[in-house]
Amino acid sequence: MGGMESRETERDAVLRALTPVVDGIAATFGPVCEVVLHDYRRPETSVVAVAGSVTGRTVGGAMSEIGMRVLARGDEAADELNYVTRTGAGRLVKSSTMVLRDSAGAVFGALCVNVDVTEVDRVQGLLAALAGTAATPRAEAPVTTFGDDIDSVVDALLDDRLRRQDQTWAGLDRARRLALFRGLDERGVFAVRRAIEQVAARLGISRASAYSYLAQSRTARAPGADGIPGAGGHPEGAHP
Repeated sequence: MGGMESRETERDAVLRALTPVVDGIAATFGPVCEVVLHDYRRPETSVVAVAGSVTGRTVGGAMSEIGMRVLARGDEAADELNYVTRTGAGRLVKSSTMVLRDSAGAVFGALCVNVDVTEVDRVQGLLAALAGTAATPRAEAPVTTFGDDIDSVVDALLDDRLRRQDQTWAGLDRARRLALFRGLDERGVFAVRRAIEQVAARLGISRASAYSYLAQSRTARAPGADGIPGAGGHPEGAHP
């Protein structure tokens, strides 16, 4: 027990030490930069420090999709650097997420940097047009939902999974229902408290049924990363 208490004290010390770093990084890069410090021990209120306002995060806010993904991967999680996503308002954001580990190698949080590169992208296109050279088409950046309310993040992930399967819950057969739960599980949704109840309510099924589908999805492995032959397994990026 003493060892665990010591590790918790160590984690708290790391977060305290990084708090002034959050302000320093944001001040260095100016108003286009946002830095967020997360404590993944409390996913519903993981934001312990924030500077800048690219995604509108506030202290006490919830983790986002990428934070859930880190939770799902546990201590196997790795840094995700220089990935690009697009906000619902159309802003282009370049982000990096650096996981925090204690002395035993256990992941317990993350330091995240978001830079609004919308204007840089626009100017790059303008300069290419002025020079008479064709700009290299950028792969369409995935749109992500983020916010201080964890329920909105869970809802967005559920809607995305249903949209990708192009079906309502009632229209899915058993294999695809299991694939839906497996996909949500792989993205860390069920690491969040009450998420199983929220998903069950959104799908119109009982909590017992949701638990049953989740248990079955963890033991039944269907072809393809999404349980659908030929489906890809790489999740879209998200703002940390």
